Amino acid sequence: MRHILRLISTASLILLTGCAGLNRYPVDGTQSLDGLRAPATVNRDEKGMAYIHARTLDDAMLALGYVTAQDRLFQMTLTRLFAQGRISELAGEKGRDVDIRHRTLGFHRRAIEHARMLEPDTRRWFQRYVDGVNAYIRSGEDSFPLEFKLAGISPELWSVADCLSILYYMSWSTSANLKAEIVAQMLIERLGEQKAREIFPLNVNPDDAFSLKLAADGRISENLAVGCDGMLAGFLEGGSHELGSNNWVAGADLSSGGKPVVCNDPHLDARILPGPWYPAGLFTPDNRIVGVHIPGLPLMPIFRNQHVAAGITNAYGDMQDLFVETVDPANADHYLEGSRSIPFAVIRETLKIRDKKAEDGFREEAIEIRSTNRGPVVSGVLKGLETDKFMSLRWAPFETMGPTLGVMEVVQAKSTAEIRSALAHTNIIMLNFVFGDDRGDFGWHVSGRLPIRSRCDGTVPCVVTDGEDDWRGFVPFDEMPQITNPVKGWVGTCNHHTVPHDYPYYYSSYQATSYRYRRLKELMAIPGKKTADQHWQYQRDTYNLLAEKLVPFMVPVLNQSLQTRPLAKILGQWDYRDTADAPGATVFHSIYERFAWLTFADELGEPLARTMLGVWYFWQERFQQMMLTDDLDHWFDDAATKAVVESKQDLLIRAALDAQAGLSETLGADPENWNWGAVHRHTFVSPIRREGPGSGFLGGGTHPAPGSVETLYRGLYDYDDPYAVTVSASLRMVADLGDDDKVLAVIPGGVAGRVFHPHATDQIEAFMSGEKRYWWFSDNAIAEHAQSTLRLQPQP
Repeated sequence: MRHILRLISTASLILLTGCAGLNRYPVDGTQSLDGLRAPATVNRDEKGMAYIHARTLDDAMLALGYVTAQDRLFQMTLTRLFAQGRISELAGEKGRDVDIRHRTLGFHRRAIEHARMLEPDTRRWFQRYVDGVNAYIRSGEDSFPLEFKLAGISPELWSVADCLSILYYMSWSTSANLKAEIVAQMLIERLGEQKAREIFPLNVNPDDAFSLKLAADGRISENLAVGCDGMLAGFLEGGSHELGSNNWVAGADLSSGGKPVVCNDPHLDARILPGPWYPAGLFTPDNRIVGVHIPGLPLMPIFRNQHVAAGITNAYGDMQDLFVETVDPANADHYLEGSRSIPFAVIRETLKIRDKKAEDGFREEAIEIRSTNRGPVVSGVLKGLETDKFMSLRWAPFETMGPTLGVMEVVQAKSTAEIRSALAHTNIIMLNFVFGDDRGDFGWHVSGRLPIRSRCDGTVPCVVTDGEDDWRGFVPFDEMPQITNPVKGWVGTCNHHTVPHDYPYYYSSYQATSYRYRRLKELMAIPGKKTADQHWQYQRDTYNLLAEKLVPFMVPVLNQSLQTRPLAKILGQWDYRDTADAPGATVFHSIYERFAWLTFADELGEPLARTMLGVWYFWQERFQQMMLTDDLDHWFDDAATKAVVESKQDLLIRAALDAQAGLSETLGADPENWNWGAVHRHTFVSPIRREGPGSGFLGGGTHPAPGSVETLYRGLYDYDDPYAVTVSASLRMVADLGDDDKVLAVIPGGVAGRVFHPHATDQIEAFMSGEKRYWWFSDNAIAEHAQSTLRLQPQP
């Protein structure tokens, strides 16, 4: 959302300040709610978090939609505009290309189709939430967030299809393998297949032998001009946003409370206030649920109830493939499958683009979306096809939609077995679910549907030569990666390579590096039973195992040069923790990233090197191997110096000198003062003013940030724009099933998505400092911490 509303005028900001009182909406007293079948109450605690008590889950979902809209309606509206390919209605020309991509992918078209096939119970779950949202919208604009006035838009009523379009949009954001396919193809075009594969991703499973399972017959095309295509380049935008997360569950034998403890910190772009998740509690005579959902999407994937708790990470399974296809030279409206000429399926849509020059403030632009038997055409869309080759995209969720989603069953589960049963219907998004129950059982299971490939290996685009289907179906749910009650007493995932070496299916060629998971293994191996407080500290652990591996190689080399010895000293004294006050962290990251640049830029060229290095997971494990072994030393020779063969040691000293010069200019001459938090900083911004005059006034401030790309305490940044944090924990939760009063949890913003609201930024300080915050679970705890009570009544 980086382009939204950057140009709010100073006058508007003054108006905004004067209108802060518009944040008044009913949180106390009595209110009628259309559609409610029995009285309900909404208690809000000291954080503004809503705890809904209702007679049925139907009524609780209605109330959840209502209170979510009270707090997050503007955020919901932005998300819906993105999902539907309508953000240019707000952002103008800057949103046009995003809208074309999202219309091409077709999130909203598929959502409309999916909504029609939902079975009655699932549809009712969504509809009740939607009815609550619409009840708030219909209540009148007097209590709408001021952001609507400043943006010049009005809220629209919601539908079930709107919710499902957000589900597809969110699922797409987890389908990161597409970036890797594009980068891999670009490398092949630049280097040839053999040399390109030397630096392809290295997937490491720390619990098993190295495994990278490929299908038998990968087919490569070396001249697709991928880097020149505007549409495909758009899929590489967003820098280093490898969405991730950590989750784990400790079994009863490892837990001081005698029952499993589920821990989760999903890693998303949490800079935009009030944060991506909305926490709430739902209580009926049969259910006690606290958890979070994405506003506008009534799913609670991270939660606890009276029997179970669950958390998620991105599983990074490869759910999509790019296919290289050919336009029929005899008919540009057809494409070829071998000798067969087949007409493109064509959909025509119209963009409405904000434009000050247009008479009514908007201009319209017609777009044409073409598809083949595999899926939409995704190359040549923005600029037009320049060759007879194009790429189409096949994505599993569009082929696996069904009448149920497992939504209600997951949050109402009474055991881990019931969670697994519900996940069998969770086909749209591929996530690592970890979970535990009050009987002591715990486990992990991957949701979603994984294609079974017959000819291509998923690492690069697949060349279509005939009409044979490369996908032979999908991996059965019971054969998806999973484990139940492992002997070691816990299970966890950090987006790393989780499948064993003998897994019978291709899973993915692109997953997170193993450093976070290796560190989690070390922490969980500490003797003794663990408390919830210890797990809370583990989520904030800053120990950098990549640095532990590489610094012993770096220090002796840097000691060889008089100029770089001060840096060697800093690194030699460092404890490998990326704390905000650590100069060693600053020196390490600066040298490491510059070293990677010098290694690859000469042979790849600057544009491709920048693209590849911006996709962290693509190269980090491989680059560590290159640094610590002699297998690929030819990559360290500078191609520009024909008469000299440089060693990796030569290149490392050059990288250190470059880093030293840059840091001296930024932080001063003394390396002892190069604290990590001086450059690695987390800025919280308002969605209506991300930068420029007034952005600091409306935002949540800039804070020194511990952690890095490789630590459990996540602080990811763009390779090309170090070191401002772009992705971090968007929630920290520790749910101890032995504690029936509370759940440890904090979000990096607040409950309310309204500028100047007291609960818009009130959790930032606790989030940054590690101070404990809680979701209340027992009736006594909720009553004790209630700051307001809204009594909802059925309409007379």
